[in-house]
Amino acid sequence: MASRRRIKAESGAMELLHRVVGPLATNVYVVADPASREAIAIDTAIPSLAFVTDALAERDWTLKLIVSSHGHWEVAEHTGAPIAAHPLDRHRLEQPSRGLAPFEIPPSVPAVDLVEGGAIRFGSLRLAVLHTPGHTEGSVCLLDPDGGLLFSGDTLFANGWGRVDLPGGSAEQMAASIAPDRSWSTAHGPAGPGRGARVRPGARSVGSNRGWSSWRGRAD
Repeated sequence: MASRRRIKAESGAMELLHRVVGPLATNVYVVADPASREAIAIDTAIPSLAFVTDALAERDWTLKLIVSSHGHWEVAEHTGAPIAAHPLDRHRLEQPSRGLAPFEIPPSVPAVDLVEGGAIRFGSLRLAVLHTPGHTEGSVCLLDPDGGLLFSGDTLFANGWGRVDLPGGSAEQMAASIAPDRSWSTAHGPAGPGRGARVRPGARSVGSNRGWSSWRGRAD
């Protein structure tokens, strides 16, 4: 079942749809500017195609972009819109490794590069791109600087940071990515992690998850 939320920011209202999808319970988000009816989708896990297309059709939204927060197999399903990813994870989408996936993983070719300091714009809304390697070399988060909302992909899980023992993972890079001096540490809204419930972003919200962290987080 999908959840729906409307968020007010200085740049305008943001509408957020969320559903948990697939064998790894991936959080899939559709984020829209209701005024312009432009939307993006974040981490379109298999099988999320019906959820995304139905949500767009019901609201007469136009999908401008699909954002892959990282290049692992569970966050890539085609919906027809251009795909955005960090250049360091591009090869994982173009030549996906099935790994333990219970189905074939279709290759995809990113059309948009996500880099630190960049931004995704749709309608009047803007999400800042944060390069947060650790789960993979090209992992990214998206930050709403007005509303303080963070879409963290697998950089954050509900009770801790993402795994660093998978291909492309690095504990050292993860520690640097979630350091208190990162711009996300000032975000006051909930984070949308790759898996699990929303959490408060910032270094002290990164809780113990499968032994990766010594800090205790707070679910919202």
